[in-house]
Amino acid sequence: MIDLWSFTEQTGYAPGTDLVGFDVEATDGKIGSVDEETSEVGAAHIVVDTGFWIFGKHVLLPAGTIHRIDLQERKIHAAKTKEEIRNAPEYDKDKHRDDAAYRVEIGQYYEDNNERGV
Repeated sequence: MIDLWSFTEQTGYAPGTDLVGFDVEATDGKIGSVDEETSEVGAAHIVVDTGFWIFGKHVLLPAGTIHRIDLQERKIHAAKTKEEIRNAPEYDKDKHRDDAAYRVEIGQYYEDNNERGV
């Protein structure tokens, strides 16, 4: 089982890299761009502004859902489909940093999808 809240070595993430503004690609196409990110130990994630794709919704992607980061092209490749990301729990800007139960809910959603092989 992977740690959803940490960047893996395979991503190419270098501590201190500012990912804000990077494009984000699901396995089946672009979903938006990074609006905010944190590399905080045990809570690393990005917040993606999906723009008009899903009506301006923001989604939180734990660092463990990121497959690869292309620093030259400023692109992040998520290991999730558009559908998985679209169906993720609603992003809550007031809870995502300090509410452990909210992070558990997000983590459980992505872990359940991994177990189903989605």
